[in-house]
Amino acid sequence: MTVLRTLPMTNWRLREGNRDVQELLARELGLSPLISRILESREICEPDQARRFLSPSLLDLHNPFLMEDMGKAVNRLISAIHRKEKVVVYGDYDADGITSVVVLLQFLRGILPATTYYIPDRMTEGYGLNRGAVERFQSEGIGLIITVDCGVSDFEPIAYARQRGMDTIILDHHEISGALPEAAATVNPNRTDCRFPFKHLAAVGIVFNFLIALRGALRNEGYWRDDTYPNLKEYLDLVALGTIGDIVPLVDENRIFVKIGLDLMKEERRIGLCALKRVSGIEGQAVDSGKASFTLIPRINAAGRIASASEAVELLLSENRDQAEERAMKLDGFNRKRQAMEKVILHELLDKVGDTFEAGEIGPLVFASSNWHPGVIGIVASRLVERFGRPAILISLKDGIGKGSGRSIADFNIYEGLKQCESLLISYGGHRYAAGISIREGNIDSFSVQLREILREKSSQMDFTAYTTVDAQCSLTDITREFLSQLEQLAPFGSRNPEPVLCARNVSMASPSIVGNNHLKMRINGDGVSRNSIWFSKGEFLRDLSAAMLDIVFTPQMNVWNGSSDIQLKMKDIAVQLNS
Repeated sequence: MTVLRTLPMTNWRLREGNRDVQELLARELGLSPLISRILESREICEPDQARRFLSPSLLDLHNPFLMEDMGKAVNRLISAIHRKEKVVVYGDYDADGITSVVVLLQFLRGILPATTYYIPDRMTEGYGLNRGAVERFQSEGIGLIITVDCGVSDFEPIAYARQRGMDTIILDHHEISGALPEAAATVNPNRTDCRFPFKHLAAVGIVFNFLIALRGALRNEGYWRDDTYPNLKEYLDLVALGTIGDIVPLVDENRIFVKIGLDLMKEERRIGLCALKRVSGIEGQAVDSGKASFTLIPRINAAGRIASASEAVELLLSENRDQAEERAMKLDGFNRKRQAMEKVILHELLDKVGDTFEAGEIGPLVFASSNWHPGVIGIVASRLVERFGRPAILISLKDGIGKGSGRSIADFNIYEGLKQCESLLISYGGHRYAAGISIREGNIDSFSVQLREILREKSSQMDFTAYTTVDAQCSLTDITREFLSQLEQLAPFGSRNPEPVLCARNVSMASPSIVGNNHLKMRINGDGVSRNSIWFSKGEFLRDLSAAMLDIVFTPQMNVWNGSSDIQLKMKDIAVQLNS
């Protein structure tokens, strides 16, 4: 169908500012007024708070023993170390789960070389610990199972493992529904009795906190007699990838992990990541949160989506360059296949949905098919949420059972929504923005209706209007290389710390052209200066912008190309000023 779009595409919301706070930050930290305005828009209003934000330090991490059961988890593993028990690390098949496995495995193999890992097959086993895996572990003489990025909802398999003489330590960050499994320890900041002040860690962040606690306890008992203990900072490149991959808020501890981890990647110590950068086309480039999100992480995820997550684990563990190159090429191939599958499903759904809802429509998008691969439907659900601003759940059917992946919008907690539908579900789990379900095919229609009613009841508290939040209004003369250098200190960008969006008014366009895949390139003139700009995938607006005065919202950036750099405005939206 033909898509008709008008300008501006969204409503603009300019954040209110406090001039006193802005002047204080600018004066105390030597920042440009615009940078101090952006910091204030992030609710960073005190100079000491701003210093910690701009210069993240491992010294600012919280005490890991504030997490409930952390002491129990550490003591149980130390007992396993002394008794030389066999330990298995059991993970999830996404980037957070994979990096969690690698980080914990590398540390433990330095102490217990026989430590193994297991990630279930998405197609045949599904998410979480299962009885078949427990039986396998018993046959292998495993004494301790450590689940990472899963476990908190695996009541039956954990009880089964206990009956068979195996303890379980849970390191998980997913929402908790009531009681806890019969584990030796359940470490999860979402526990109601957990005093840990930051509740939004990815699983790999919980693993890193666990290793801080474990290493400290082992040092205190003199485990490393020569005082040469492991340097945990060396794991932060993987902690950064897992944290970015799980789209958790990049504030507090997550910001520290990602900032330091991305800097660590510049040293290119990890052979597997170097190989992955080469196949991703970013060899020799610094990795920011954007490059991690759109190049490295999709390839890591692709292994678990359509093949075996162990391919990604072995790549990140690689110590041989030739093997790393071969494994990286495999992941790249999986990602290409994933992209093709995703494209087919998305086009099929767009034909069903159309491009707009009927007036007043607020329902979720719930679709099911036996033709969809369960490994890619979560990504397609994300695309639907981005396009329509509605929660989306896609379900892959096989033998009367559906495996579904859901994604949501900021104002709707999809996990809580599923909780209200649990009578229609075989199982469910996840968190506010993403969740998975298992459902009988015959219950899908009823589930869709019930979820629609839940969303309708909450709609009065929700905003379905597409809008762009603007951090500050500025002049084009403010966008200088010095300003962009200061702006870089606000990175890494992501959830709760998005790329700054600025607004400039009364500007004009010159030298427009369409480049690449319908991208609109142009010069923006105003206040006596001119800046290059790019508006991705918006070539259809070329005629609308000709010979007009414009108001623009954009993210300023340095565009590096062929060894040279230039200031560029990455457009978010444009309003055409109407002649009175």
